[in-house]
Amino acid sequence: MKYAANILETIGNTPLVKLNKIVASVDALVLAKMETFNPGNSTKDRMALKMIEDAEAQGLLKPGGTIIEGTSGNTGMGLALAAIVKGYKCIFVLADKQSKEKADILKGVGAEVVICPTAVEPEDPRSYYSVSKRLAAETPNSWYVNQYDNPSNAQAHYESTGPEIWKQTDGKITHFVVGVGTGGTISGVGKYLKEQNPNIKIWGIDTYGSVFKKYHETGIFDENEIYPYVTEGIGEDMLPKNVNFDIIDGFEKVTDKDAAIYQRKLAKEEGLFLGNSAGSAIKGLLQLQAHFTKDDVVVVLFHDHGTRYIGKMFNDEWMKKMGYLE
Repeated sequence: MKYAANILETIGNTPLVKLNKIVASVDALVLAKMETFNPGNSTKDRMALKMIEDAEAQGLLKPGGTIIEGTSGNTGMGLALAAIVKGYKCIFVLADKQSKEKADILKGVGAEVVICPTAVEPEDPRSYYSVSKRLAAETPNSWYVNQYDNPSNAQAHYESTGPEIWKQTDGKITHFVVGVGTGGTISGVGKYLKEQNPNIKIWGIDTYGSVFKKYHETGIFDENEIYPYVTEGIGEDMLPKNVNFDIIDGFEKVTDKDAAIYQRKLAKEEGLFLGNSAGSAIKGLLQLQAHFTKDDVVVVLFHDHGTRYIGKMFNDEWMKKMGYLE
């Protein structure tokens, strides 16, 4: 008989799917790494399990402990699944811009959820970074994950996602395109791919209101670049240690409106019901298409599932209210 001993054994080995209609204008072969096939419906399952296993090995997470993390939702889901199997409690801190579905899903898998304001500085005591740290200090037998600076995040993608993409493309991949938030996916996958072939180009997709693109191009952390944005899961108002700028060839910014519109296009034109950052990733890829030739193999990674965004990007009333639909 063939079966997984528990749900965690089903993480990884996600399919690569050819994109067709939405990339009709692109000369290259465009393949999507479908991370929604992970049990928590996102790529974050990989690094959540890795961070927990490494914390256990280092003695940071002890039996019966409480896992505390600031999350936009998906890392929380991955951590919660591992916590259920391994017997830990979870407290997750979310910013109020995240979809209601994300908070409800986390409660549904037994986590305690704390909501914080989005429009405050990272150092502000009300920010989700600050509240996470405070809760970790106050909660006995707890472990603060800190996915932004935790090296196990990028390492998970170096050990699993990168090798999978290399193997699935028979080493023919020429470009990797992915949204950047904590930086774990782009840095781990990018490091592995460049070790196999230094000519592979690694492109990060950023959003307006985030500091990544300008910092990568100039080395200047420009606070004037920072303002609230709608796009979920990518962009940042600080520099996570997991973002390895040295292996990233360039960043492309995508607007909130385009991210939402192209998220819906992926569903209607390709049958891919995906999250908000997938809209950013595919629109960014289309903005970059002058860099691709007919012999290229471009892999774009889609982070999470459309079910997290039913009340927002897949809701016509919300889209009209935002001015994204006529």
